[in-house]
Amino acid sequence: MKLAERIKLRRWAPGDAEGLARLANNRKIWLNLRDRFPHPYTRADADGWIAHCEAETVKPTQFAIDIDGTAIGGIGLEMKGDLHRLTAEIGYWVGEPYWGAGIASAAVAEMTRYAFCEFPLERLQAVVFEWNPASRRVLEKAGYVLEARLARFIVKDGRIGDGFLYARLRD
Repeated sequence: MKLAERIKLRRWAPGDAEGLARLANNRKIWLNLRDRFPHPYTRADADGWIAHCEAETVKPTQFAIDIDGTAIGGIGLEMKGDLHRLTAEIGYWVGEPYWGAGIASAAVAEMTRYAFCEFPLERLQAVVFEWNPASRRVLEKAGYVLEARLARFIVKDGRIGDGFLYARLRD
């Protein structure tokens, strides 16, 4: 069975902290995520993140990507508000040793099913940095469609770049 076929999404647990800190403390991952994802990523960051996720009292929106009982990445939803209250942004990352195995695509597909089943959403979206074509392919494999190229939309590590806006609508 392929790795991507063995993934499951589950709640973060305190026992994940050491592995989370080890995998997340990677500049290559940080370069493709929002600045609120710290670098370097420490054990204290992992403990804080897990405590934050454990405090979710309604339907969870943040999950570990698990293979055989080990958290190897993360995926989550950020619910939008006001006029955009039927929209959520999906975000994800996978530890570098697991890149290229279809894990992120499988996780995004599973999270998309969960999001539309559990929340009154009409739209899921993601913005991918121009220098991350692999993440664009992840979204496309999960049925997301490119809606726009947002010129000079992001600043990361002192670099200004374009963002690619992908969306998936409720069927």
